[in-house]
Amino acid sequence: GVAANLENYLKYDSETIEDLMCNGLKIIQDKNAYRFAIDSVLLANFVKAKPKDRIIDLGTGSGVIALLLSAKTQAQEIVGLELEHEAAERAKRSVEMNGLKERVVIVEGDLKNATQIFGRENFSVVVSNPPYMRVEEGKISPDAAIAMARHEVTATLSDVVKAAAELLRFGGRFFMVYRTLRLADALWEMKNKALEPKTIRFIHPKTGSSPNLFLVMAQKGAGPGVEVLPPLVVYNDDGSYTEEILTIYGKVEN
Repeated sequence: GVAANLENYLKYDSETIEDLMCNGLKIIQDKNAYRFAIDSVLLANFVKAKPKDRIIDLGTGSGVIALLLSAKTQAQEIVGLELEHEAAERAKRSVEMNGLKERVVIVEGDLKNATQIFGRENFSVVVSNPPYMRVEEGKISPDAAIAMARHEVTATLSDVVKAAAELLRFGGRFFMVYRTLRLADALWEMKNKALEPKTIRFIHPKTGSSPNLFLVMAQKGAGPGVEVLPPLVVYNDDGSYTEEILTIYGKVEN
């Protein structure tokens, strides 16, 4: 169960406890660090997994996807891998605070070394919300942890897809959220590693606007053929969340 005095899990004055609005889950966030955004929530909601699935989230950050998957799936083993020490340590405290140590394990390490850490083909589901920006584009944050989360400073798209391909057993599935600007790169990288894109869903800020992000599921060793799902629209014209987003956030009854 969740400990009564949640403040005991906070280590720094800049830390806060936020409600994930899903099965009572809470997460520790740091005002000075990279904070998770809606893309992670949408990715967690897109993932399908069964009780026997073994899941790994590459670059779990503060652990938001790993925590949400504990509620949104029945998977009994969920691993979050994170390179940045402070984020990994914060994620570990969030797991403890939610009483999830039996199911969710946070490992501090580099996804480029994932197979050395976990061995090959030991997972049936790999999930990732990788950094979207190439190093040569956009201003890189002077804060190392934020830079790592946003820019490919420590891991490129290619690194993430390679790790997923090596960690997945045959028939296993890779779920990712990424930006549409790099759609062709993403699909090429996956196909190049025998991860066949099977399902794509575009995320549109508003109806009538172009998508800026997409969700993709690729299956290891599957035959070709991709299904594009209906678009996921985030905001109504008045700036409020759409019904589907509210459902995902758990604010309206399903």
